[in-house]
Amino acid sequence: MLINELFNLQGKVAIVTGGGNGIGKACCETLAEAGAAIAVADLKLKDAIAVVEEIIAKGGKAIAVECNVTNDEDLVRLVERADQELGGVHILVNNAGGGGAGRENPFKITVDDFARVFKLNVFSAWRLCQLCVPLMKKDGYGSIINITSMSSINKSPNISAYASSKAAINHMTSNLAMDFGPEVRINAVGPGATKTAALATVLTPEIEERMLAHTPIKRLGEPSDISGAVLYFAAPISEWVSGQTLFVNGGGVQTLD
Repeated sequence: MLINELFNLQGKVAIVTGGGNGIGKACCETLAEAGAAIAVADLKLKDAIAVVEEIIAKGGKAIAVECNVTNDEDLVRLVERADQELGGVHILVNNAGGGGAGRENPFKITVDDFARVFKLNVFSAWRLCQLCVPLMKKDGYGSIINITSMSSINKSPNISAYASSKAAINHMTSNLAMDFGPEVRINAVGPGATKTAALATVLTPEIEERMLAHTPIKRLGEPSDISGAVLYFAAPISEWVSGQTLFVNGGGVQTLD
């Protein structure tokens, strides 16, 4: 296969959850540039529409879908719209998620709070896999990319719900590879500290300096760094790779002393 074909996603349809901003938006843009049609799913429809307009302006094909990933009816509708309006589902990027940021004091959060993080980060991804894999198998091509986190392997205070949910994503990914093959591959990408709006709410120059002390490549991540790894897993170049978690983190860990 020629090198340009190894990253060619012409004729493929991708669903990206949380696609309206940050890493999700970068994934939509990168996959569209590689030729895929994109179902941009986001809790905020206006953000999804803005991404779709950018893709279409560049000659791509995309639809915007308002989606709360904790609502099963929304997940079913998302997959149905991608299938009916774009022509199938071949790539799924489970990017939508939340929690963490040092706000999970174990003596202040409730069991319901903890369960809500798992419903958002783990259960929604598992359910979308369940909905999409039959369509992927029917077409003979499928790649699922779960967005996990460095928090899944780091140890930090006040983040137990988020961190354990992302650890669950890692292990779920490796186990589902056994269930979904040979037609469908499933892998995970674990971002380190990446410059998104979410990180901006807590990042200061002092915190960034302390993070970079643990980072051989002396900068924080950009959303495009993560979407490049997603493209690798989505494209034919990784056709013999499944059940893996790739951490994209500048070669280090952005934890604080």
